[in-house]
Amino acid sequence: MKFTINREKLLDPLQLACGVVERRQVSPVLSNLLLAVENGEMVITGTDQEVEIVVRIPEVTIVEPGEITVPARKLMDICRSLPEGADMEASLDGARVAVESGRFSSHLATLPPNDFPNIDIGKHEVSIELAVVDLARLLQRTSFAMAQQDVRYFFNGVLLEVEGKIVRFVATNGQRLACSTVVTPELGNHQFIIPRKAIVELGRVLADGTDETVTLNFTANHMQVDRGRVRLTTKLIDATYPDYSRAIPTGGDKIVIADRQLLKEALVRTAILSNELYRNVRLMVLPGKLDMHANNPQQEEAEESISIEYEGEPLEIGFNISYLIEALTVMQGEKVRLTLSDPGSACLLEDPDETTSLYVISPMVL
Repeated sequence: MKFTINREKLLDPLQLACGVVERRQVSPVLSNLLLAVENGEMVITGTDQEVEIVVRIPEVTIVEPGEITVPARKLMDICRSLPEGADMEASLDGARVAVESGRFSSHLATLPPNDFPNIDIGKHEVSIELAVVDLARLLQRTSFAMAQQDVRYFFNGVLLEVEGKIVRFVATNGQRLACSTVVTPELGNHQFIIPRKAIVELGRVLADGTDETVTLNFTANHMQVDRGRVRLTTKLIDATYPDYSRAIPTGGDKIVIADRQLLKEALVRTAILSNELYRNVRLMVLPGKLDMHANNPQQEEAEESISIEYEGEPLEIGFNISYLIEALTVMQGEKVRLTLSDPGSACLLEDPDETTSLYVISPMVL
């Protein structure tokens, strides 16, 4: 095997494939990338046996076709360190691969390509086609609310729910919830739980936000996302997602309309002196005004008030200030509508002019 490729053509695909490779692996070959060159293109594969990314690079100068596995991080670090526009030549040299560029020369250890695992999902049962911008928006507006290492492992991912012509993403950690939808052709009724790592890597695959479409194929246990020259395959979380609709409050009679950016900036300032462990903030909702107050065990405190549209009874309620800030950050509109009922009930956040997304945050005891 021998090929030559330009650094700029290799770097981005290499970074995508390396994203799924864990630094600590039970099997040495999982720390490697599989490189295959044939018919004028290179195929790079990275996997941890749960998530797999395959990237194809066209128009590679191939002297001798073949395939090898090479240490992922070391190859990426070498590629990053080369000058812009440099050409890199790689060739198999016994049990090692020689990587050269200009006056730089190196030899990397290899492992047999036959030992490299492959995730084969078989024939898919459900296929969903979405615009890249729509899928990226669904991820951006929900994935931040996923749990991290929760014992309820179904919370460590995002629910993809299909109801007829609606594709809905839902994420929650039990204390907050994010939900966003997009309209599609009729697709039936399905539910899939996509694990956290796959959600993170999918966000990277969609990062450039072009106008093209992407296809999501599902079996009972796997999801495969095809986007042009990039394919992501992941195992799904085998569980039943709880009925999230029960967490969405209804019948709230206290409606607050605020400037979203103004409220976010005030909360960010107030958060500086909040309790680092509990991140609590006290909100006092008054006619025409919202007061914010936070303090910490060092006897430090911060207060701020902003003008709001509200004409109801006064209400004092506490929240995790980080949850409020993160929800306001992913929202896009100029205004935000907060629907409240009492100090013990969750708050519903929505954009008054955009109904495809909603956010729920449970209160904290003051």
